[in-house]
Amino acid sequence: MRGLVLAGTASGVGKTVAALATLRAFENAGRTVQPAKAGPDFIDPSHHARVAGRPSRTLDPWLQGEDGLRRNYARGEGDVCVVEGMMGLYDGDAASTAGVAAALDLPVVLVVDASAGMESVAATALGFARYADRASHDVDVAGVIAQRAHGGRHKEGIREALPDELAYCGRVPPREDLEIPDRHLGLRMGEEAPLDDDALDAAAEPLRTDRLLDLAREPTAEPSAGNSPESGEGPRIAVADDAAFRFVYPATRERLSERATVVPFAPATGDDLPPCDGVYLPGGYPELHAEALAEGPALGSIATVASEGTPVLGECGGLMALAETLSTVDGDTHEMAGVLPATVERRERYQALDHVELRARRDALTASGGERLRGHEFHYSAADVASDARFAFDVERGTGIDGNRDGLTEYRTLGTYCHVHAASGAFDAFLDEVEQR
Repeated sequence: MRGLVLAGTASGVGKTVAALATLRAFENAGRTVQPAKAGPDFIDPSHHARVAGRPSRTLDPWLQGEDGLRRNYARGEGDVCVVEGMMGLYDGDAASTAGVAAALDLPVVLVVDASAGMESVAATALGFARYADRASHDVDVAGVIAQRAHGGRHKEGIREALPDELAYCGRVPPREDLEIPDRHLGLRMGEEAPLDDDALDAAAEPLRTDRLLDLAREPTAEPSAGNSPESGEGPRIAVADDAAFRFVYPATRERLSERATVVPFAPATGDDLPPCDGVYLPGGYPELHAEALAEGPALGSIATVASEGTPVLGECGGLMALAETLSTVDGDTHEMAGVLPATVERRERYQALDHVELRARRDALTASGGERLRGHEFHYSAADVASDARFAFDVERGTGIDGNRDGLTEYRTLGTYCHVHAASGAFDAFLDEVEQR
C-alpha cells in the first residue's frame, strides 16, 4: 500500500484538519484510503475513523519497535495510506514523525500555516527539507500543503515561490467551521465533535490528489512475520467501551479478538459486567462520567470478580475506575470500584506526558519479572496511594503513579497510568494469565 506522511512545522499548525481534508479528497477522487497516526494518540484517530470509515493505524517506534510499526502499517487496507504526524516533523526524542517516515521510507508532505505568509511559506518548507541533512533520520520532504491559505493571488504566490523539488499539493482554506473544539487531553473525540461534512468537502476541494498520489510510495522495508493470528474462541474478555473508556488502539482490539472472545460493555451507561474470564478497562474520561459509573452496577461487579481472582487490567482511566474514589475538578467525590488502594483526584494541569519505559519488579499481569515495557502516559489526575500499596513496575522513563513506580496491584488486578500497545506483548501476557486461571 502506497503512503505518505503529513507532517507539521509545529503543534497546532492544523495537521489534523489537513489530514481529514486529505482523507476526504482521496475518497472523493474514488480512492480507498487508510488513515494512520504517528505517535501514541487516541483522539486524532477517532476523527480519521469517522471520515475514512475504518480504524486508523497507530505508528510509533517506541511503543511497537520498527518491526512492529511496519507490521501495523501492513495490516492496513486501501489504495493509499495517509499518516498524520505528531508535533513538528523533527520533534520528539523517543518517537517522532521523522522517525516514522524514515522507518517506512515514506515521503513527507509538510503542512505549513500560510495564514500570514506567502513567500515565507516556501522559505519555511525549504528550511525543513534542508534540515533533513542534519537530522538523525533519513527524511524526504517532497511537498507542501498550505494550511489556512486563500485562493487567487495568495495561492499563486505560494505555489510560485516553492522550489522545483517541493511539490505544491494544494491548500486548506481558512474557515471557522474547520475548527475542532478541545478540552483536557486534547481535541474532543470524533464521535463527539465531528467536522461538518460540507465544510470538510470544501476543505478537500482545493487539494491536489493527483500530486499527492504521485508522491506516495510503497514502504521499502518488509515487516517481519511477527505473531500469527490464532483462534478467536478462547476466554471471554470483557472490554469497557463507552464514552468513559475510549482509548484503545485498533491493534489491541485485533490481538484480543485473535486470542479471545471480546465482550464489550458500557459501564457509564448502566451496563453490568458480563460473564467473563478477564476484564480490560482502557483509558478515557472516567472523570467526566464519575457519577454515572458510581451509580451503575459494573464497578461493584468488577470488585467482586477481582476479589475472586479474575484478572483485571486497567490503563489510566481504568486505573482511576479501579481506585477507591475519584474526585472531579469541581471537587465532587465519587465511589469507584475500590479494588486498588488509592484515591484519585483530577487536577487543572496535566500531571504527566511522555513516552514511558517500565521494568517489572516481579511477575506481573502484563510482564515477567525484570522485563521492560514501553508505553505512553498523558493524564490530568493524580493518585494518592496507601502506605502498604504494592507496585508492579519501577519507572525507568516517565512519571508513573508516584514518580518512581507504576502499576498498582491487588489480587490479580493491575492498574497503570501507562498505556501499552499490543506489539509490546503486554496483552499476550495478560491473556496467558487469564488462560491459567
